Amino acid sequence: MADTRLTTGEYLVRLLESYGVELIFGIPGVHTVELYRGLPATKIRHVTPRHEQGAGFMADGYARVTGKPGVCFIVTGPGMTNIATAMGQAYADSVPMLVISAVNARNELAMGQGRLHELPSQRNLVAGVSAFSHTLLDPAQLPEVMARAFTVFNSARPRPVHIEIPLDVIVAQAGHLSTDAWPLPGRAAADPAGIAKAATILKAAKRPLIIAGGGAADAAAEIAAIAEKLDAPVFMTINGRGILKPGDPRIMTGNLSMQPLLDELATSDAILAIGTEFGETEMYPEPKPLSFGGPLIRIDIDPAQIVTGLRCDVPIAADARLAATSLSAALGETRKTGDGASRAKAVREKVAAGLWPACRTHGRLMEVITKALPDATVAGDQTEPVYAVNQFYQAPQVRSFFNSSTGYGTLGYGLPAAFGAKLGAP
Repeated sequence: MADTRLTTGEYLVRLLESYGVELIFGIPGVHTVELYRGLPATKIRHVTPRHEQGAGFMADGYARVTGKPGVCFIVTGPGMTNIATAMGQAYADSVPMLVISAVNARNELAMGQGRLHELPSQRNLVAGVSAFSHTLLDPAQLPEVMARAFTVFNSARPRPVHIEIPLDVIVAQAGHLSTDAWPLPGRAAADPAGIAKAATILKAAKRPLIIAGGGAADAAAEIAAIAEKLDAPVFMTINGRGILKPGDPRIMTGNLSMQPLLDELATSDAILAIGTEFGETEMYPEPKPLSFGGPLIRIDIDPAQIVTGLRCDVPIAADARLAATSLSAALGETRKTGDGASRAKAVREKVAAGLWPACRTHGRLMEVITKALPDATVAGDQTEPVYAVNQFYQAPQVRSFFNSSTGYGTLGYGLPAAFGAKLGAP
């Protein structure tokens, strides 16, 4: 039975619970009291950082290990400027994050009257670091806007979403609204014609190669099956580590701008890239243009990403797991001889021989950590140890190795992200 006394702030918390939210990061403030008033009526746990940027980084770490959106309650004005950097990192790395904030009353928006925490436009502030930002002008909009947000997290390229609630709306009555989550659309399946074309190319290839990124984290088993069928070496980006298990003979180390990898790309007669944007931050310390010896097949949930940066011969806009499942079926059971293990071993040896001294120093550290904590989740900052271990570390499973050297490349990420990851996977 609906509680007609619920305010919009109290109602929002119950609506979040119906979408499966179990944890919220935030710092209470005078403008967000109404959100906190509703928390005791739910089973949602709240974690308070010391700074809103920390809340964002914690939500990021939580989201990376769980695959669920990290949710933040953020105060107006400085709270939003503080969390904007964390949203930038999450936006660049395709991490789902829901940021709920207050904003000045509707009749005060953009008036420049010097009110507490006033900005000309919070929405404009976060426009470049969010999939969308919405100002809630009526409580009745909230069920629809929340469904849009969770559709981004569930069915599209996951990125931060910002919802701001004016102070007069956050206390308005919303108890007449349903707290039931809206049904969400599923993930996009692959175009059969694209899958058939990709399968034809890969079946004919004598030296296929697979590149798997963070967008393919949920397709680990399917990618491993394709690699086995093609006998292809696999390069995993930083956020894709763990797609193949440590010690798999088909794993290539290094980064795509290193000469052994450039040579391998140039001599491969078919390249299958799944869930990667080929970002230059993956190629530290010296990004270089990439060229391929054969057709490039790209699978990505974001159609625009497929036509960004590199010309693609077979573009497939789809969920990575669904597309990889279809592609594996189209390849059949015939095993190819792509010399995957021997090619990957040659690359690993050449990469190891060319690593700079710090890689060996920090490599010994990672050996100790891996031996003592074989299933550890490792979160890193944008620092020399991170740059070094990015070149060779083999994660025990997907969603267990990430750092802020990728994408936006911010500092201050590692510690709060590790806390968020621990809360997500205790």
